[in-house]
Amino acid sequence: MKSKISLALAGAIFFLNSFIASSQVPISQLPWKYVATQMPDEWYGSDESVRVAENILLYQRDIGGWPKNLPLHKPLTDPEKAKINDEKGLNDAIFDNDATTTEMKFLARMYSKTKTPSYKNSFDRGLKFILDAQYKNGGWPMFYPLRKGYYTHITFNDNATYNLLELLKDIFNRKPLYESIVTAKEISDSRKAYEKGIKCILKTQIVVKGKPTVWCAQHDENTLLPAKARSYELPSFSGAESCGLIKMLMEIEKPTPDVIKAVNGAVEWLDSHRVKHCRIEYFKNSDGKPDRRVVEDPNAGDLWGRFYDLDTELPYFCDRDGIKKQTLAEIGYERRTGYNWYTDAPREILELYPAWKAKWVK
Repeated sequence: MKSKISLALAGAIFFLNSFIASSQVPISQLPWKYVATQMPDEWYGSDESVRVAENILLYQRDIGGWPKNLPLHKPLTDPEKAKINDEKGLNDAIFDNDATTTEMKFLARMYSKTKTPSYKNSFDRGLKFILDAQYKNGGWPMFYPLRKGYYTHITFNDNATYNLLELLKDIFNRKPLYESIVTAKEISDSRKAYEKGIKCILKTQIVVKGKPTVWCAQHDENTLLPAKARSYELPSFSGAESCGLIKMLMEIEKPTPDVIKAVNGAVEWLDSHRVKHCRIEYFKNSDGKPDRRVVEDPNAGDLWGRFYDLDTELPYFCDRDGIKKQTLAEIGYERRTGYNWYTDAPREILELYPAWKAKWVK
């Protein structure tokens, strides 16, 4: 059963593809992730896509991964290419913000169309980077090689772990996109890494009074406990990042009793922690700046807090001073408008759950 969110996304992609086809929008004006994975199938292998692929090979770091938040598909001047080539040794290869997995999906599409050896070699290096970066406990840091600070924590934030496990699962399940680009050993190694990753998800799930709940956005790589990231991202229950982990567990073809227990506990927690009868309203404040506030609305759909206090289990909000507040209105303008403190991501999970429960919960 497709969720309303998934159907809406599919409709948006269809519309965007149609718009591109009819108006010839330059790819430089499109998001990199869209260009990498959502262009019309016949585009991959075209002269334009080959020029983009040259950029992707150039941006790949010596360690095998890619940096984040860069328009990797935009045309480069010769001086820009020289600078990027000089930066190949930088320690900025990352899994956050869809980095590395997006580039590998693009390379797989390109290799399936062209069989260009350099694309396969680049993909292989990316996969080795992912496998090498995985902790023995099955988690992944944000950066590899490791950087000091919260970057070493097991990173669930921004669906980093979900994206990695999804890629590994598609590889060992021999999805057509990856059939020709991976070896038998890479398939085996991907399965082992995936299984370790699932075990890590189960081991890091927050348990309260004997009941499994949800996860924090990041967990300490040694103790596996909820951990702090940036000053306003405190150890907490996550109403947003937990959704990708639940979805990954629900996608397991033959879930074990431990997996079933984990999903049931997480869904029950989300169901009981809805923020009801309110919506986010965007407006211009007295200074004429765009602002946001929470408005009570009996007709509004349910929301969830991005983060919930580990003791009170209530949503919290805070500025860069790290002091928790109970309402969005209590924090300053910069963090109030520059961060998403509410989410509707659990809606999809709660829509998918009944069919999953009917199949697996006896």
